[in-house]
Amino acid sequence: MVNVRGYISSNFTKAFLTIFLPFFLIISLVYLVKISSLTAQIQITFMELLTLYSYSVPDIIFYTLPLSFIAALANVLMKLSEDNELIALYALGLKANKVLRSLLLLGILFSILLASISFLAMPLSKQYYKSFKEHKKNEATLNIVPGKIGQKFGNYYIYVKEKKNNIFHDIVIYNRTHKNEEQFFSSQQGKLNKKNGITSLLLKDGYGYTYSKDKLQQAEYKTLEVYDTSEKKDFHFKNIITYWSKAKDDKKMMRRVLFFIFVSLIPLLSVYLVASFTMINPRYQTNHSFIVIFTTTFLFYMLASSLQKWGNYTILLFLIVAVFLLGRWLFTQRVARYF
Repeated sequence: MVNVRGYISSNFTKAFLTIFLPFFLIISLVYLVKISSLTAQIQITFMELLTLYSYSVPDIIFYTLPLSFIAALANVLMKLSEDNELIALYALGLKANKVLRSLLLLGILFSILLASISFLAMPLSKQYYKSFKEHKKNEATLNIVPGKIGQKFGNYYIYVKEKKNNIFHDIVIYNRTHKNEEQFFSSQQGKLNKKNGITSLLLKDGYGYTYSKDKLQQAEYKTLEVYDTSEKKDFHFKNIITYWSKAKDDKKMMRRVLFFIFVSLIPLLSVYLVASFTMINPRYQTNHSFIVIFTTTFLFYMLASSLQKWGNYTILLFLIVAVFLLGRWLFTQRVARYF
């Protein structure tokens, strides 16, 4: 029996990695594109981009692992069935329930892993991600792109014609101070300064204009320093217990908990359900593994999404028990009664 468990586990591992790695890479690219869009607001280095990506890894794993488990489970059992290896095990006296025990154990381990990721790793990684963004914004290391209209520096709109060696050339700044009063500055050169956490834009050789309903004022300057006066946001880091304690009073957070619990249990709940349609006799039954994977995945994520929108703990318990009993009944009727 030990060899059978090892053989099934080995086949499952190969199938799982074959499916999981492409999914992981594809979704990683989506997250990298999303992260790279931040460069329109703040300037980040390549290493900082990788740091932000590392904060997204728990999310990527959490959403790709259940689907990968279901697909790997269906493919392994269908392959063993079509190669008549399950029939050989049945002929040696092994019942279908015993053959499935090693996969049930894997389902339990994967569910524990998903629960750990969702309730421990994801809250921490999300907070690190937000903390990093706020820190970079507070530093105001802005990426002012030459030729782009509508860029903001604090409360000012800024346009730069070109940038050479960290020096801006041909700068235009606009600010509406009041309903009927506007400011307009133009400068030949300028550069960003940062001191004691305060960022400013030092302008050289330019003109400033102030428009109001009654008058127009003009000033010529050799140097003019414009400060970033936008409000800074401080991020307060919360430990795991404090983070999830909000679920007591916050319905949105509570339903998020329900979603995480149900998705974490997908590997365990899917074993009997998938096995009911993939442990077949290839001489009399047809391979429908793709339909099984799609239908099972759709069912689980539809239920999880419903819990996130309208669920409570009673409904969660009912769905877990109902899905498990449905899978167990289907397995008994379609597989265990014959093998």
